[in-house]
Amino acid sequence: MPGLKEKIGKKVLLESLKGGKYQNPMRIPRVIKVVINRGVGEAKEDPKAIDVSAKELADITGQKPLVINSKKAIAAFKLRGGIPIGLKVTLRGKRMYDFLGKLINICLPKIRDFKGVNPKAFDGRGNYTLGIREQLIFPEVDYEKVDRIRGMDITIVTSARSDQEAKELLEVLGMPFRKES
Repeated sequence: MPGLKEKIGKKVLLESLKGGKYQNPMRIPRVIKVVINRGVGEAKEDPKAIDVSAKELADITGQKPLVINSKKAIAAFKLRGGIPIGLKVTLRGKRMYDFLGKLINICLPKIRDFKGVNPKAFDGRGNYTLGIREQLIFPEVDYEKVDRIRGMDITIVTSARSDQEAKELLEVLGMPFRKES
């Protein structure tokens, strides 16, 4: 089975150039990067939670996550400044396409009562954000070793200039958008 990158390259380029939508091949929308964020709020009380979550995210993405520290103290949340409270991974190139292929073809169909992803989750500039509620949909996560269900936000950053262009690109990739009624 050819990779996602080859599928994009051939299908998008040929369809876009034939349709006359783009005269310049460099103008055709592309996926630039995928950013995965995870908030680990329980790290305030349990410092080991950030390590467990980081290991899990590294297994899922194939890349070591960046630990995000709190910028300032917020007494209402019992939060001190400078303590680790989140993780971030930025994927580009081959890892990005491997992750997207796994997400679209394996993980999203595993979600219970899945009817498709929200077609309105674009930001107005051609980027798409998807929230995952539990990490168990990824095949790298061992159910026996999970101490707590944690979600994550996945942002797909594209070079598209509009939400419609980005949606067309993600549809070509195979993103299962929910049918609007």
